[in-house]
Amino acid sequence: QVQLVESGGGLVQAGGSLRLSCAASGRTASVRSMSWYRQAPGKQRELVALISQSSNTVYADSVKGRFTITRDNAENTMYLQMNSLKPEDTAVYYCKARDFASAEYWGQGTQVTVSS
Repeated sequence: QVQLVESGGGLVQAGGSLRLSCAASGRTASVRSMSWYRQAPGKQRELVALISQSSNTVYADSVKGRFTITRDNAENTMYLQMNSLKPEDTAVYYCKARDFASAEYWGQGTQVTVSS
């Protein structure tokens, strides 16, 4: 089992920045990839960014050039640096980990609100 705890959400004005953190505990050596998802009210949960164990990254088109995903394997923590935030980035952001057996683990989510 892997436990995930997100932090760093909050309220920010458009154009501002936030950094989200996702701390992993438990069987962290089994984690293959980690990712950030978000879900806005009335919308489906969507992939924001993904980072592999070797730090290869994938981004949603809507956040390319504004968001940066990183991971510190020694600290078992993943980050999402969000710059140039827009009101449409408002959502609950979730951390997800996938292990080598393809089991998935989710955090509880952290709210990000961007005011115009």
